Amino acid sequence: MDKKMVVERHNPLITKVDSLSPLSLGNGEFGFSVDFTGLQTFPEEYETPLGTQSNWGWHYTNGPELYTNDDITFQSFETYGRNVKYPMKPEDKPEAYHWLRQNPHRLQLGRISFRFYTQEGAEVNCTQITNIEQKLNLWTGTIHSKFMVEEVPVNVETVCHPIYDAIGVKVSSPLIKEKRLEVFTIFPNPDITHTNWAKSVQLNYENEDRHSTDLHLENTNTAILKRQMDNDNYDVKWNWSSGTLKATNTHEFTLYSNGETDEIECTFSFATENPADTTMREIRKLSEDHWERFWLDGGLVDFSESTDNRANELERRVVLSQYLCAIHSGGSLPPQETGLMYNSWFGKLHLEMHWWHAAHFPLWSRPSLLSKSMDWYQSILPNARELARSQGYVGARWPKMVGYDGIQTPSPVAPGLIWQQPHPIALAELLYRSKPSKEILEKYKSIVFESADFMASFAHWDEEKNAYVLGPPLIPAQECHRMKDSLNPPYEVEYWKYGLEIAMKWAQRLRVSNNPIWEKIANAMAPLPQSEGVYLAHENCLDTFTEKNHDHPSMVGALGILPGTLVDLEVMRSTLKKVEKVWDWESAWGWDFPMCAMTAARLGEREMAINFLLMDATKNTYLANGHNYQRPGLTAYLPGNGGLLTAVAMMICGWEGSSTNDCPGFPSNGSWTVKWEGIEPYI
Repeated sequence: MDKKMVVERHNPLITKVDSLSPLSLGNGEFGFSVDFTGLQTFPEEYETPLGTQSNWGWHYTNGPELYTNDDITFQSFETYGRNVKYPMKPEDKPEAYHWLRQNPHRLQLGRISFRFYTQEGAEVNCTQITNIEQKLNLWTGTIHSKFMVEEVPVNVETVCHPIYDAIGVKVSSPLIKEKRLEVFTIFPNPDITHTNWAKSVQLNYENEDRHSTDLHLENTNTAILKRQMDNDNYDVKWNWSSGTLKATNTHEFTLYSNGETDEIECTFSFATENPADTTMREIRKLSEDHWERFWLDGGLVDFSESTDNRANELERRVVLSQYLCAIHSGGSLPPQETGLMYNSWFGKLHLEMHWWHAAHFPLWSRPSLLSKSMDWYQSILPNARELARSQGYVGARWPKMVGYDGIQTPSPVAPGLIWQQPHPIALAELLYRSKPSKEILEKYKSIVFESADFMASFAHWDEEKNAYVLGPPLIPAQECHRMKDSLNPPYEVEYWKYGLEIAMKWAQRLRVSNNPIWEKIANAMAPLPQSEGVYLAHENCLDTFTEKNHDHPSMVGALGILPGTLVDLEVMRSTLKKVEKVWDWESAWGWDFPMCAMTAARLGEREMAINFLLMDATKNTYLANGHNYQRPGLTAYLPGNGGLLTAVAMMICGWEGSSTNDCPGFPSNGSWTVKWEGIEPYI
């Protein structure tokens, strides 16, 4: 396969102000999104915030000890004869509740922009710029931007360092000699006392007195900008090839041209201390080498010989999703749902989404990008143990919505979810399958075993059913159900069985004794609830396909995401067909479409699988930049991109027990010709 040709035919090309599709650079730990100028010059023209974010850049408004979970009232839920407390949304103490939801939050580390002037000296606005042509070269990780200011050409090259949190910029234009082009940076300080995470909140420049920025000139071409907000601080190192840097406002600094050249190169490095000292030339070369290795070493698919008119679009989504997941979801923390572009849900990690962000990495021959974020679970294991203990359970209970510190966030929904619990087991198993070794078993055994211990203590023996049940209280993946009503949601029941069985396999591989209760519970989980020949959202929800046919159709995940050892295939087939027919797809989310495609593939419904994957629905939209659009305010949704990659890998290379490992999920009518390399079978 000519991988370079396949990748480069999907280089995003922008020829206008596309408010939903800013292009991004990044390395998994740091992300930088730009407008059509190659920097963040006109953020007001974009619905998607133009972010500069990192995995280390977190902030507590007024310091980390302002409130703790002890400052809110926990809600008690009767749990088989005892009360268990959860930090749901309390009726009292709203100030503490909102602060805990919003802190710590990720920082917008700074905006880097151009300023252009007309011949008369007036500042140029966006409408005065013409001939826009911007391309992201996926093979080199470089954004090339061209445009005209009063018929004067401007050429910009923007790159990101593959290791350091640094970007390089080269701008060429006669405007520089004419002193009509400046580069500036400005620092916001969002007011996280708001109860939302809208763009206007994230890019707030009005709170000047709540933070400080000090300029330290090291020499005529280097400066350090020292940032301080409450107890948190970081530095920005700015190197430039020519010009003079001056403070132009409280938190704004401008590089003026000296009129001697028509070219300027700059680098901007971000760090909590000692930011990297690097050059544009070095960043460009390292970026080129990094992205070439990324594409050559990983999996890829070529649909170009297919006759189905959707084939090119699916190939585009696959290529761009690989790039976006690498820069936004391939770092040392489970990502937020918008990655390193901008804050969604205050920048918090949603651990029930970690599987969707990252399960595909081993399947596309990039297991190292999953292992980075898996290490984080080890670091928060003490918090997970304490959470389980505080509720009367054993083992480690993984929270749902957290900051980098792993402490659960109060929420009307998050504390009641349980489907994130088996994720670390499933992800560790994918890493082991990609490269079976004792090293991987030893590295993740505590995560696997303690996750399973909690699962065993959470399941309850029901004498009447003669089976182990889940809930209540719990909230299933389909979040529109109440804590006190939800009993035995099919996906969670199947996942409990799968997770406990994988933990048993790990004990066997390590030749250690497993917890005997794991096997007992795995072999006696409650049957998946059904009525009139279809699976229900949970046992107490008879109106699953009438009043509750919105949000995630998660019951189908019991077969598709999972092997479905408890599933009756014909009942699931009927369920999936009913979901296809009656579900409110405008209320679904980006990962629901690949989830349904995976279920269809396991059922042998090949046409249905591809139809789900490419369904014409708002939340299955993939923008020009490759991001999975959901709704206004949520214009990027990486679980959709990651889910697409997992589903496509499964449909191409099969799964454990599939009849073939050669495209068992694609239609066999001759309309799809699939060439692929470096893809691994799914579970």
